[in-house]
Amino acid sequence: MKKIYFTRHGQTFWNVENKICGATDIELTEYGKEQARKLGNMIKTKIDSGELHIDMIISSPLSRAFDTSAIVSEITGIPMKSDDRVKEQNFGKYEGTARDGLEFKASKRNFIDSYEGGENMLKLAQRIYNILDELKEDDNIYLIVAHNGIARSVNSYFSDMSNEAYGDFGIKNCELKTYEYI
Repeated sequence: MKKIYFTRHGQTFWNVENKICGATDIELTEYGKEQARKLGNMIKTKIDSGELHIDMIISSPLSRAFDTSAIVSEITGIPMKSDDRVKEQNFGKYEGTARDGLEFKASKRNFIDSYEGGENMLKLAQRIYNILDELKEDDNIYLIVAHNGIARSVNSYFSDMSNEAYGDFGIKNCELKTYEYI
């Protein structure tokens, strides 16, 4: 079975401040760059041992994911390219607000809410599902480096989730997830 890998970018300044980054381009902290180096070294070790194979890194164009990808690419030698389809969801009026806000938590369960100027979950899922369908069609193994909102859509592509589970799903910075196409 064909595998695909996914990771979230390293820590950002707004992660530290508990703010929603969304489509706002927020840079990595020094700790976020260190997380990316640790991820790159872990991937390289697994590649060198034959435990892992990745042909290409696909990155969000936002600097936090692009810089994470560049660090991993430099360490591992895996080529990378940017793709707008894995850019983080635009959370509209919630950009820069508290990540754990109750209103935002409720809105994430309403898949047609565009957050007053943002992007709704259905449109997000369409672009994520489209790229995942496309990547399934060739023999390459990909690592997608993107965002927590993208992680939700990727996870929902590979497994059934309730609205509540979808809204609550998240991964840690530089956590590596493995998915298998069936």
